Amino acid sequence: MIDVLVAGGGPVGLATALYADRAGLEVAVQDPRPAPIDKACGEGLMPAALQALAELGIEPPGRPLRGVRYVDGTHSAQALFPAAAGRGVRRTALQGCLRDAVAARGITVHQASLTELRQDESGVRAAGLGARYLVGADGLHSTVRRLTGLALPGRSPVRWGLRRHYRIEPWSDLVEVHWCPTAEAYLTPVARDLIGLAILSGQRASFEDQLACFPALSQRLSTAAGSRVLGAGPLRQRTRARVAGRVLLVGDAAGYVDALTGEGITVGLAAARLLVDCLAAGRPQDYERLWSRSSRRYRMLTGGLLWVAGRPVLRRGIVRTAAAAPKVFEQVVGQLAR
Repeated sequence: MIDVLVAGGGPVGLATALYADRAGLEVAVQDPRPAPIDKACGEGLMPAALQALAELGIEPPGRPLRGVRYVDGTHSAQALFPAAAGRGVRRTALQGCLRDAVAARGITVHQASLTELRQDESGVRAAGLGARYLVGADGLHSTVRRLTGLALPGRSPVRWGLRRHYRIEPWSDLVEVHWCPTAEAYLTPVARDLIGLAILSGQRASFEDQLACFPALSQRLSTAAGSRVLGAGPLRQRTRARVAGRVLLVGDAAGYVDALTGEGITVGLAAARLLVDCLAAGRPQDYERLWSRSSRRYRMLTGGLLWVAGRPVLRRGIVRTAAAAPKVFEQVVGQLAR
């Protein structure tokens, strides 16, 4: 029986395995999907996420991101990260770098499905494997969360995400967030000739229909070759707890508010490190409290912005307010960089 089985071979799951290996725990990863694993996401790494990855020896390729610009057609506001830059990184490139690091450490990745799990006072058995602890890092629609009874019913607002890449030279080294009455469009440069466009909305519509809400952006991208569209959602996922006996949740599986602030990887990596520290100390019960404390800023900031964005009168003033109060906007962007 190994010490830790990580269910989920995305970035946070692989990082959890690396942290566990570094702590001297015997660890393996389970995921039914063949590598590389792609996902509909914004692909912008905040400076804190880059620092955490560097501490694991991971330097993913991509494009520097100096800050954030908000645009609504008539107003714009921008703020730079206060210290180090972030980076736009293709999701497949990030996952590939972490997968290579896992392989270099001799950590086994089992390409198997997890359809049931059993646990007792000595360990957990899932996907035909036995471990002292099981870590659910299997994303928004976590099977581990569902099987352990930790999932809670959804709550409004319900939002969805769509992503497409465009073969075009980036015109900025900022993450551009374009606002319209019903959606936000996130532009992230990820390579010398590639931009990722993620659209978040409370409406389920085609990518083309969503993009039409941003006429200037749509026109600018009209001549660029686009990739296939990937979707994700509903984004908001509620969780009863992060710990159930010897099963622990991390990353999106642990609960998710929204992608508005782009902090998913940052929060997931921080939680993965705390989780492994708890397992190494033989105190998995401490993880719930530590997760709550470490993710509080993200949950408050994202929840507050989501509340404002969900009210049409207030939503119309988001970019105008950011432009009129640049110091406040800089402080918000500084929080995102942490």
